[in-house]
Amino acid sequence: MRLCWFARASAAGASVTEAELNWLAETIAPVPGMTEALLFTPAATHDPYLHDGAPPALALQVYFADIEALEAALASGGPLLALTDPAALPSLSGAAFTQQAMLARSFKVPDPVFRAPPGAAHCSYLVAYEGTAEDLPAWLSHYLAHHAAIMTRFPGIRRVEVCTRIDWCGALPWPRVDYMQRNKVVFDDPAALTAALHSPVRHEMRADFANFPPFTGPVSHFPMLTRVVRPLPRHGPAGPGHPKQHRTAPDGPDDPPNESGEGHDG
Repeated sequence: MRLCWFARASAAGASVTEAELNWLAETIAPVPGMTEALLFTPAATHDPYLHDGAPPALALQVYFADIEALEAALASGGPLLALTDPAALPSLSGAAFTQQAMLARSFKVPDPVFRAPPGAAHCSYLVAYEGTAEDLPAWLSHYLAHHAAIMTRFPGIRRVEVCTRIDWCGALPWPRVDYMQRNKVVFDDPAALTAALHSPVRHEMRADFANFPPFTGPVSHFPMLTRVVRPLPRHGPAGPGHPKQHRTAPDGPDDPPNESGEGHDG
């Protein structure tokens, strides 16, 4: 299990530029205790069951080694405070930002190796259960034991992750949300995600939805292109004459394993 921090920016018609994504990578890569970060931008796919409207213009998921590192990054004067500077992301001027820290559980899949072309972003389906359950322990027990297991059988699946809420400290001024759960399935590209959503496994998931313990609140599903940011080496950030070490590319067969031993999550 890993700790992570989510941020999401919703702005009608907004599109984050490549320069802004590069700035985000350069800002997040040197954060102490950051083990991996994901930058999400909208993707085009088709779900035969759902269409939840326009996706967020940008979402972030930043993983940390421990709660101390997460809270230090989000503290007053912490390095992630730079993300709230309106001048840094002009395409998101006026966007509605939200944030939440969570505990991330990864699930083993049959083939976790990405096969996207070099430099291509892979594709994640971000799901958020924004309300609460009548019996949250029963809800989580069912979801983790049954629904996540179904997701690992998607054709072409590379990653399955379920995130649950935690209490946390931070000084970023963006509004907090308290979603009871988020989950994510990850594929090589939007075509692979679309194929999975039209597979028999998707129908099995919809059937299992009827077995969920009672819950309230909306559920959102958004397909997102996913770029990976690696942390800078511990011996120090890039300086004059030294190339920057962050990378915004999908996982590949040569990437080292993450803390779950399954390759970096995405």
